[in-house]
Order: sequence, then structure tokens, then C-alpha cells
Amino acid sequence: MPSSSAEDSPWRRIGADGSVTLTIHAQPGAKRTEVAGVHGDALKIRVASPPVDGRANEELRCFLAEAFGVPQRNVLLLRGETSRAKTVRVIAPRKMPSLPSQVA
Repeated sequence: MPSSSAEDSPWRRIGADGSVTLTIHAQPGAKRTEVAGVHGDALKIRVASPPVDGRANEELRCFLAEAFGVPQRNVLLLRGETSRAKTVRVIAPRKMPSLPSQVA
């Protein structure tokens, strides 16, 4: 792996099988869903849906599925069902979106 790429970010790990594991700091109830930079060792994503009945998690999965070019079933929420701190795995990504590698 290249030593200075975004793949070395503390919030993104690429597995031997090609899957991508992301550490995310979610901010629900935002005006629109978007990447907002880096928050500590996590990728900060603003989510347009409120944190009610899992809607923010569903919106986050949809956003990541589109960004990585995969069906929603390939975006798994591993940790953080009810927390802003989340761990998400993207299985078999078809594309790698350009994401921030430095603190925003």
C-alpha cells in the first residue's frame, strides 16, 4: 500500500478481501447528507435524517452505498446502532470515493 494515501487514514482500513471498514462520527439531523471532514480519528458525516427509528442509520447506509457504488446490502453497520460513533464495513466496493485524509 502507498504510504501517504488516504488509505492510511486512521478512520479507513482496507481488508485483504478488498472490503473497506470506516470509523464514522455521524451528525444526524443535518440539512443534507454529506462528508464534513475528519473528527478526531473518525470520518465525520452529516446525515439529513433524524436519529429516530433507525432512519439516520438507513440514510448513512444509502449514502455510503452510493459513494462506493455498491447495493445497500453491502454496507454493514458493525458498531454504533444508537451512537454517533459508528463502524461500517463496505463489502466489494466498485469505486473508492475521494475522501479527506487530513483534519478539515
